[in-house]
Amino acid sequence: MSVISHWIDGAASPGGGHAQPVHNPATGEVIASLTIGDEADVERAVASAAAAAATWGDLSIARRAATLFRFRELLVAATDELAEVVSREHGKTLADARGEIARGLEVVEFACGVPELLKGDFSEQAATGIDVFSWREPLGVVAGITPFNFPVMVPLWMAPVAIACGNAFILKPSERDPSASLVLARLWREAGLPDGVFTVLQGDRIVVDALLVHPDVAAVSFVGSTPIARHVHATATAAGKRVQALGGAKNHGVVLADADLEDAANHLVAAAYGAAGERCMALSVAVVEESVADELIEILSAKARATRVSVGTDPEADLGPVITAAAKERIEGLITSAEEEGARIVVDGRGHVVEGHEGGFFVGPTLIDGVRPEHTVYREEVFGPVLDVVRVSGLAEAIAVINANPYGNGTAIFTSSGEAARTFRRGVKVGMVGVNVPIPVPVAWHSFGGWKDSLFGESHIYGPEGVRFYTRGKVVTQRWPARTRSTGPQFHFTGDATT
Repeated sequence: MSVISHWIDGAASPGGGHAQPVHNPATGEVIASLTIGDEADVERAVASAAAAAATWGDLSIARRAATLFRFRELLVAATDELAEVVSREHGKTLADARGEIARGLEVVEFACGVPELLKGDFSEQAATGIDVFSWREPLGVVAGITPFNFPVMVPLWMAPVAIACGNAFILKPSERDPSASLVLARLWREAGLPDGVFTVLQGDRIVVDALLVHPDVAAVSFVGSTPIARHVHATATAAGKRVQALGGAKNHGVVLADADLEDAANHLVAAAYGAAGERCMALSVAVVEESVADELIEILSAKARATRVSVGTDPEADLGPVITAAAKERIEGLITSAEEEGARIVVDGRGHVVEGHEGGFFVGPTLIDGVRPEHTVYREEVFGPVLDVVRVSGLAEAIAVINANPYGNGTAIFTSSGEAARTFRRGVKVGMVGVNVPIPVPVAWHSFGGWKDSLFGESHIYGPEGVRFYTRGKVVTQRWPARTRSTGPQFHFTGDATT
């Protein structure tokens, strides 16, 4: 059995904490032993990163960009290797894992443009003989705490931008699928990144809390559940750090009567069940205009039943298992609660078994009609292959349902009306909106983030906001007076320093 540990100062490093098993979700078998870090490991990691940041941030922007370009090429070459690692520990299909890597690659390519991204401003002759100019400098050591559902993509949403801006980056990946982080560490080293600039620190809450308050960690990025995002934001902010903490979601897909129902159903099924529903941008609620609800449910139920659940390495699989036995139990419990609270289970994924993998953590696609906002399955983030159907009278009620929800991460509308789409995108209190696009994750040169209980802190992740988050501005006001000229001291503000 393999042992998974930290990556500190450019090499695999054993830790001082306890061991924890890593499972293959498709079989339920233990496939590795993970070393969980302790506070001493945090001290070692931060010290290494701080020493590296001092020199990395002083390198020319061109040299930093060259490292990013090399990392990009290595990441492309390692796509299949990474996909296999992700599928083995997470359970998602190989195709889905490759797609995750491709979306992370977009951010690497964005970060390759760091010479353009870090350009400052210059104002000549702002006052007589005075020039003013500005630029952005790295923060030093920054940390990223990432979730299990995207063990490659989410670290790539953070690290390339932070590193390109001149920081040293400490990654604390999920304990459930930690191996991908070490593949990324190896690729950074092969790209020529100096030791200590990219660190992997395996751990649990002890490691997280130590990073949140460490005086040498300047900023923390987090993606995960809302309760933990709230804790990360409150703790790190109190310690004087910059924080971007992205929390949970309850994403709605509105289907109006004028929509192409077949097309909308294809999008809803893919967005609700893809990756076994384990993504914060999954459309887990279909908000359907009453006049077409029965017809749409008939189409959805046929597509749900045709969706193939299997192991991630099965080329015919549409989705794999959920991450743990506990997750399976929780998801099935929420389906049962919907039934008990009066909703109708149209397609039931409870008790799903894949032949030959009876110990796997599988949940089949589930479709629930008649869901109301007070139902438990609606109020909680299911994070599984479950699609709720909420019936509404029209667009106004659909917007009201969405805006009453405490989350504000992503949403979508399916319609052929430009007027309805414009009313919707202006009216919903949600950070990311799709119009006939089911999962509106912005491309890398924009930024990702929600509203309300889906985001704590002011900064969205990656893109222009990511550059601003990982740097701070400096402004210089400069004057070179003639040596023979002196006007004596001035004791008041003036619009021109020579007046």
